[in-house]
Amino acid sequence: MLNFIWTFFIVLGIICSIIMGKSGEALTNAAIKAGQDGIEICLTLIGVMAIWMGILRIAEKAGLVESLAKFIEPFIRWLFPELPSKHPAFTPILFNISANLLGLGNAATPFGLKAMEELQKINNRKNTASNSMCTLLVINTSGLTLVPATIIALRSATGSKNPAEIVGITIISTLTATIVGLLADRFLRNKFH
Repeated sequence: MLNFIWTFFIVLGIICSIIMGKSGEALTNAAIKAGQDGIEICLTLIGVMAIWMGILRIAEKAGLVESLAKFIEPFIRWLFPELPSKHPAFTPILFNISANLLGLGNAATPFGLKAMEELQKINNRKNTASNSMCTLLVINTSGLTLVPATIIALRSATGSKNPAEIVGITIISTLTATIVGLLADRFLRNKFH
């Protein structure tokens, strides 16, 4: 399906360039320029993400991620009441949320997948997501973030004068999305179960 979408956009771009009277040379130059820009942004992101992943790894080894996880543990217990104490899903859920708080969605993904795998093992209805699975999905989708590292890196790579100026609004918007998402999760859980 994705191949179809990209093919459609490429063909549409060629048709529009013909209609607008743009030459093949202009189209080729624009494609090459876009490719160069894409590579430059990717290289910048790789560097920034490597730094943040390294910081997360150092924080993990130093016990800071575990400390953050312990700090948010009571909140996690409240969010996932049907999760048995000391269940194997608990640790990946904590690390997933901790990584998301630090704006490291790429680092959070493996933890989220592991948590979903563990939650599926205790799911009585294998063809339907459990309440805990839905809650975890809401938390990941809303993406509560305290340090939007990836966005800061993108803004920096594209020449922003103050790439970190979005931190405040990111906290407000992701907190709002998380609260609304969790309220909807609780309301719909009680309505349909």
